[in-house]
Amino acid sequence: MRVVHEDRSKTLAADVETADSFLSRARGLMFRRSIPDDYALAFRFDEAAPRDVHMVFVPFPLDTVWTVEDEVQRVERLSAWTGTAKAAADTLFELPAGSAGDVSVGDTVRLVD
Repeated sequence: MRVVHEDRSKTLAADVETADSFLSRARGLMFRRSIPDDYALAFRFDEAAPRDVHMVFVPFPLDTVWTVEDEVQRVERLSAWTGTAKAAADTLFELPAGSAGDVSVGDTVRLVD
């Protein structure tokens, strides 16, 4: 599975883990020391709704991308430990800081098998 930025024909991450259970969504990337450069954690939901992200116990910065039907709603770089943000999404991606630098609101970002 990959995270692809369709507008740039670019793979943002080739090593994708999904957080589909209540527990995996609640834990997210907390307590990890680092993540690989080519990694993403994808949170998939049944419907679009406001989704918040916090960086408590995440000791490295992240790029976070909120999408509704693959259309980017928000892109935010969150600082280690203290970052927070919220936006509507049916899919949320957490990537290493710098991975989503050329992703903009309105672009298409999606999971590809």
